[in-house]
Amino acid sequence: MKNPQQQPCAQPLRRAVVAAACALAGLAPWAGAHAQTAPAGYPNKPVRIIVGFAAGTGPDIVARLLAQKLSEAWGNLGVIVDNKPGAGGLIAATEAARAAPDGYTLMLGETGQLSIAPSSYNKLPYDPARDFVPVSQVVTSDFVLLVNPQKVPARNVKDFVAWTQQQKGLFLATFGAGTPGHFGAFIFGEAVKLKPEPVHYKNTSDALGGLFSGDVQGVFASVGLAAPQVKAGKLAALGTTGATRNPSLPEVPTIKEQGYANLEFSSWFGIVAPARTPPEIVAKLSADVVRAVQSPEGRAKMEEAGFRVTGTSAQEFGRTIAADTVTWGKAVAATGFKAD
Repeated sequence: MKNPQQQPCAQPLRRAVVAAACALAGLAPWAGAHAQTAPAGYPNKPVRIIVGFAAGTGPDIVARLLAQKLSEAWGNLGVIVDNKPGAGGLIAATEAARAAPDGYTLMLGETGQLSIAPSSYNKLPYDPARDFVPVSQVVTSDFVLLVNPQKVPARNVKDFVAWTQQQKGLFLATFGAGTPGHFGAFIFGEAVKLKPEPVHYKNTSDALGGLFSGDVQGVFASVGLAAPQVKAGKLAALGTTGATRNPSLPEVPTIKEQGYANLEFSSWFGIVAPARTPPEIVAKLSADVVRAVQSPEGRAKMEEAGFRVTGTSAQEFGRTIAADTVTWGKAVAATGFKAD
């Protein structure tokens, strides 16, 4: 049932396209929600953030940094990061979608769960558009093309392309079928006129193991994950996928800089709440998340971990989810991939 307190642009993600239209029309989405105030004393007990990936992964790092700042802002009430890895984040998203819409269970969602899964699955156990309402995009994450310097002689993208053309095929590791890295490999292949074969691994450590062993020739990994390995000389970074160089690897040129103008992609992590969470609670959560990540300390810690801080409003996050659902959907359709 439609909540009369919510404006059209404040509905769950199924309304995200409407939100974008409202913005283009110069309207003021979420005006009604911002006019409300959260219930007195909210939050007054620990808040849980569900994360669909294992400890030490990019989403987990972001969730824990955010949890610390939110807990401090809420009088050290306690913000619990609850890791529910498996199925590319679908297990976590399914649980979060079924949680009570009271503001005490949130999810640190990512591109794959919210914008790619609708196209890559025929049957999802949750509906990103129906079951969640956006709170705030927290960060974006650039990818970097990594190779094993002991196995691959190339040190830039053009040399890598030339080298792979002499091999029996281009095999790129992914951290799972249906993830941004999977379809990023396809986007890369389109840009450089190659047809890479994705090799799906269950987790990060297995994928990097394949790179070290020489079973695969490269991988698109998040900059935050890759930076320590690159700085230690264990892996070589050939190019990043952002619009500009990443501050964590400033010496590594973007792939666009190297002559591939159309090759730009990244992923994002953001907080969503179960649908029907009261708009006044969503508004408070959004403001608190933005304040936490845009504080000098919060920003510094996120950037130190290799992420670009965004800290957007709820309606802006909704527009991002909607736009990326279209963008990534085209990549999924082009590959013909289905996860089920």
